Amino acid sequence: MVRANGAVSLRELARVVQTSEVTVRRDVRALEAEGLLDRRHGGAVLPGGFTRESGFPQKSHLATAEKTAIADLAAGLVEEGEAIVVGAGTTTQELARRLARVPGLTVVTNSLLVAQALAHANRVEVVMTGGTLRGSNYALVGSGAEQSLQGLRVSRAFLSGSGLTAERGLSTSNMLSASVDRALVQAAAEVVVLADHSKLGTDTMFQTVPTDVITRLVTDEPPAHDDRAATELQALADQGVQIAVAGAGAASAGGGDSVPARQSRRDVPLPGQRRGQLPGNGHPLRSAASMDPGPERSARVADLRRR
Repeated sequence: MVRANGAVSLRELARVVQTSEVTVRRDVRALEAEGLLDRRHGGAVLPGGFTRESGFPQKSHLATAEKTAIADLAAGLVEEGEAIVVGAGTTTQELARRLARVPGLTVVTNSLLVAQALAHANRVEVVMTGGTLRGSNYALVGSGAEQSLQGLRVSRAFLSGSGLTAERGLSTSNMLSASVDRALVQAAAEVVVLADHSKLGTDTMFQTVPTDVITRLVTDEPPAHDDRAATELQALADQGVQIAVAGAGAASAGGGDSVPARQSRRDVPLPGQRRGQLPGNGHPLRSAASMDPGPERSARVADLRRR
């Protein structure tokens, strides 16, 4: 199935072979050890190390519940009348669907999918970069995209990528995409990274956002067996990244446009804000960033690391 489609989700594999996702996950881990595939984003892809990047059709079917929960939580950061940039990706596309009802919003993007999600939002202005279309992820890249961002200043940038580590920050497998993402970051006073737990601890070829530039990370709850993700969350928090963890179970798998009134969320404690609050741009992340870390929160991180 991976060879035929390029990628497949654990949920789909479990359905096809009529067994549990726990069993499938164990088998996928064994196949990865043999070099036959790589585990990625709640599923499996063809092996390719640092240079391979799955296309949009493959990415769109992986970790859908997690992406929906992350988008729900991230949308709460955006206020009426704000100007933001939103990068390319399936998670940022989910975010865009939830931004369609924010009045007076201006969204600058290089993603055709983000623009499409906002096309019928009559109270949202969409500004697209120039550039050359990269068909695998429906994004505009190249010098035209980068030049169109010069002189731009917005409150926040919402970005995704292929991997996130405390050592290198956010990274991607494509050089042109990385270059545009860096230009998007330079246009924003604050950088918010959207990454599901499977990207934590994954390093890919081209760095886009160094860790010390990342203001906030919005992610989902790592599984109990995922020590790598829990360790990486702690390392990112130790470097001052403000972290909010959304409960995937609270989001609808269908990925509709509405934002639920309440969300299940878990918080990772922070050692204290690395940066001061920037004047005129936003507020602390309600679920984690504005709270003073205490013994109960420290116990939460210790529990994550043990798991």
